[in-house]
Amino acid sequence: MGKTYERIDGRLRTFIEDQPVFFTATAPLSADGTVNLSPKGLKGSFAVLDELTVAYLDFAGSNAETVAHLRENGRITLMWCAFQGPPNIVRVHGRGEPVFRDDPRFAELLAHFPDIDPWTHGLRAIVVVRAELIRDTCGYAVPFMAYESERDLHEKRFAREDDASLDAYFTKKEHIATSMDGLPGLPLPLPPSSV
Repeated sequence: MGKTYERIDGRLRTFIEDQPVFFTATAPLSADGTVNLSPKGLKGSFAVLDELTVAYLDFAGSNAETVAHLRENGRITLMWCAFQGPPNIVRVHGRGEPVFRDDPRFAELLAHFPDIDPWTHGLRAIVVVRAELIRDTCGYAVPFMAYESERDLHEKRFAREDDASLDAYFTKKEHIATSMDGLPGLPLPLPPSSV
């Protein structure tokens, strides 16, 4: 039923890159901490960097739980489901880190996302994940669902922001600088872009 892969390539890579949505799961080290599960979308915001490394753009939102958990312990799982075609679920278990806008690696990483304008979405960081375990499972119970189109609401909301207003937006949100469990989240004020 399930198979373990040594690398992300061939059909596995094609499957991952073709999915319009994926999910991220993280948790703090505290036994009573909040587990976070987030859907991710927006075509062009995900990239396979090499056979064991993937990355995605972390955009403006109302919290920063994933960033906080990664800063504390680095553990992350990404999951893709086949909602069309043959059933399949792929999980990449690994270690991740948020690369913030003032990091010297930021510009080179951003070049892996040529098909999206990240600035109209309030780009906060690029999350880079190094795979430690790559597995697929059957996905027999995942329903068929049709992809219609991308939503334009996120871009419409954040395209009108500049760094100063985006920083003000983040500062007003309760769980951006600090997670729900009190962990450091997004560094504020928002670091200037190195690009």
